[in-house]
Amino acid sequence: MRGTMVLVRFLQRLFRTVFQANPAASPETLLMPASIEAPDGAVPIRLRPLIEEDEYEWSQVRAVNTDWLGPWESTDPEHGANLTFAQWIARQRAEECAGTGIIFAIEYQGVIVGQISLGAVSFGALRSGIVGYWVDHRYAGHGFAPLAVTMLADWAMFAPVGPHLHRLGIDILPSNHRSRRVVEKVQATYEGVRRAYMYINGVWEDHESYAIVAQDAPEGFTKRLLERSNSTPPQ
Repeated sequence: MRGTMVLVRFLQRLFRTVFQANPAASPETLLMPASIEAPDGAVPIRLRPLIEEDEYEWSQVRAVNTDWLGPWESTDPEHGANLTFAQWIARQRAEECAGTGIIFAIEYQGVIVGQISLGAVSFGALRSGIVGYWVDHRYAGHGFAPLAVTMLADWAMFAPVGPHLHRLGIDILPSNHRSRRVVEKVQATYEGVRRAYMYINGVWEDHESYAIVAQDAPEGFTKRLLERSNSTPPQ
């Protein structure tokens, strides 16, 4: 009972602000929070939906991270037409309405410092999704990515108005050591290698597959991350 009350209080702090309504909502529509705030004791980042007005700032962040993110960039092997930023945002709203995926900006001190997404969302017996993320190289090494992953997981799995998913997957290139540190910090379980899983820079690349499930952290993934960080001795 005490653990349940701790989780309820934690979620009440985590999910402040009003949810955005969608007149075309269906039972599987993802009700997007205006923002998800980091709890007390964590680095004060927040997650929020991207909007058209973010185009200049988002584009500037991506531009200064071209070399940093380039080795891990996925592309469409069929070379579909590039979307404008406004078209990309419109597609995000459509995917939220369909219940298939979401994208959040990661903000720190009012500045976009990265992005985190939840895609390939399935309901029914699976109730699962796949997480992707990136962080501006100027803010790397401060724990933003693992914290964003756990905040997203707590919303996706435990929030009263969230999608109530059961499983989140994270797939990384074997050579992406920074991303491996993220899955280690969130204590995701290694599940094996997916052969030729994603098209990266002109090649179908194998990916290491990791996952977290709701019963891994019944009191919340962010709570577990912070408790683990506080108990880890200095290196």
